[in-house]
Amino acid sequence: MSTEDRFVDIEIKIAHQEDMVESLNQRIYEQQKQIDKLEQMLHALAQHVRDNPQGGQGPLNERPPHY
Repeated sequence: MSTEDRFVDIEIKIAHQEDMVESLNQRIYEQQKQIDKLEQMLHALAQHVRDNPQGGQGPLNERPPHY
């Protein structure tokens, strides 16, 4: 294998690795956005629970009329 062939192989491998790194970075970015959204939802839910100290007494915990 010539030196030029080796350089071509190395360049191909680097190109594939760069694509993979970019793909992984994009996936991490998307996951972080999802984590941020879930944290916001969790915070809102926790605030809702704190603002409603009756402990869930409400329509969701009422017995259906057929009981």
